Amino acid sequence: MDSDRSTVHQLFKPERQFCVPLYQRAYVWNQQNQWSRLWSDIQEKAENRLAGLVPTPHFMGAIVLDPQERKKLIGVEKVHIIDGQQRMTTLQFALAALSVMLRVWGHTEYLSAVEACLRNSDERNMRDKTVEPFKVWPTFIDREAYIKAIVATSLDELREDFEDHFTQQQTLKKIGIKHPPALGAIWYFAAEMAAWMPKAGKPSLTTAEALTEAILEDLVVIAITLDEKDDAQVIFETLNGHGVELTATDLIRNYVFLRAEAEGADSHALYDSKWKRYEDQKWKLEERRGRLNRPRIEWFIQTVLQAERRDEVDQSRIYSEYRSHVEKAGITSEAQLEILGSYADAYQALIEGADSQPIGRFGKRFAAWDASTTYVLALAIAKSGGTESEQDEMFSMLGSYLMRRAICDLTNKNYNKSFLQFLKNIKAATLTPAALRAGLEAGSGDSTRWPKDEEFHRGFLVTSLYPQSLDAPKMRSILVELENALRTERTEEPVAPSLGNLDIDHMLPVEWADHWPLPDGSKVAQGDIVLAELTAPTDPKISPQEAAIHARQALIQTIGNLTLLHYGTNRAAQNYAFEKKRELFLTHSNLHLNRDMLVASAWNEKAIQQRAESLYEAALRIWPGPLSPKLPGA
Repeated sequence: MDSDRSTVHQLFKPERQFCVPLYQRAYVWNQQNQWSRLWSDIQEKAENRLAGLVPTPHFMGAIVLDPQERKKLIGVEKVHIIDGQQRMTTLQFALAALSVMLRVWGHTEYLSAVEACLRNSDERNMRDKTVEPFKVWPTFIDREAYIKAIVATSLDELREDFEDHFTQQQTLKKIGIKHPPALGAIWYFAAEMAAWMPKAGKPSLTTAEALTEAILEDLVVIAITLDEKDDAQVIFETLNGHGVELTATDLIRNYVFLRAEAEGADSHALYDSKWKRYEDQKWKLEERRGRLNRPRIEWFIQTVLQAERRDEVDQSRIYSEYRSHVEKAGITSEAQLEILGSYADAYQALIEGADSQPIGRFGKRFAAWDASTTYVLALAIAKSGGTESEQDEMFSMLGSYLMRRAICDLTNKNYNKSFLQFLKNIKAATLTPAALRAGLEAGSGDSTRWPKDEEFHRGFLVTSLYPQSLDAPKMRSILVELENALRTERTEEPVAPSLGNLDIDHMLPVEWADHWPLPDGSKVAQGDIVLAELTAPTDPKISPQEAAIHARQALIQTIGNLTLLHYGTNRAAQNYAFEKKRELFLTHSNLHLNRDMLVASAWNEKAIQQRAESLYEAALRIWPGPLSPKLPGA
């Protein structure tokens, strides 16, 4: 490689185009972190010139350029920017602002020098006269706004072209809108130049000259030019360890498309047809899993790698894991994009809960459960080749596995390892409902078993679920599924409308001492409850009252005592006696979940257990277990 010290004028004046490769990230510099610092440096150099001081160059850092082979007789020379696209693009914005202000001031003597750094002018040597005039050609994401902003010759033209971004007073809006970086940067530099000029002296030719020369002559970069033996990918990764940190996605995109060019593939066509979708904002949304917060696309790539390898992939090493996998397997760049694309629709449906696909219905059903540990298996089901009915059956099994374990208070730790191990075990086999059932039934021990009906029944009756074991969204989702299972085809609304805004209510309240006597009719104070809980329920010296308190406390958080209520009704009911709560339920609740409360003559431990038994019959239809036949209505 060769390196040269270049001023802005020396860098941009020759007839060539610096292309930001499509695999590079979008423009990300901003006023607070970069533009204001650059303007401060420009202003300092201009004022030094006005003061008659000998200018000292301001070093802006290094840029790395990769000249492209010229395959045609005509066409502007193309150079790829491997590193430094942010500063080179920003310099273009500063030059564009200067060209606008020179016209405003009426000092057009320096326009030719400035515009020679903004545009190539020899149209006789251009194959594409709509693209090749631009000195810097940005990525697809930035291109539309960049073109409009960079060619504007006046502030009024910027206002007309970006009308929605300006107030009625013709100033740039500051609240409620995100400006394209090209517009924001050019307007910022133009405004700073306009404010500086009177302070530096009247808008004279001398001040205009000082400002122009400060940008063209006093800003210096080290241009490193690669030769054909240099590996642009390795250099890109090495140089981008600093500055605005590159994400794993940036590195993967760069790797894929540099390989595409090396393989002779049409990288632009591949980008448009197979990668462009991932530039949509929904793929960049930050999502938290455990302690890590990452863009959605990075979780997606990790999940795809795990599904393909049937092995764990360290999220913190996602790029190196990705590169190692595709190189070891000899997967071409186009094939890499094909693999990602084959999972993308299913993953998107899973995340967004799309009702049109089995995996989407599963995602919607378990949205409250942070079921990301199941995603690798869910994608394998979606790609199994099974019919929609078969996929629905497999997702039903997976849902039953999750729900039965939750209701039996079994750990959800290491689910990701468990599901990956299952996929490893059937790696050479086709994933079918029978294979999935066999895999889930093979689990044993607290960490992996799929509870059978006996254990599920016991857990349904006695597990303290809310708020001890499950949070509100998870508990609400269980109750919503039970509500729907209790409805029939003859119910006015066979499927309940959205119930996500309802409160979870303990029918027999958590604070029951004031209004809810024990089964024998005796009343206790809150202090009696506290004292009773200091005694173990198995203590042979426990009193009948203490035993009754323990029995009640053990049932309050179980599913037999839990329901859904409108916020207002729940607040009105509070801890009041059974008769008042039942009246409120009768007046305001239409849920099938609450029918037992409405017809009961009393609500006590026996009623709670009877309701749990009744709900259990519905639960068997929703979540059939291992060796359990699928019951009607499931």
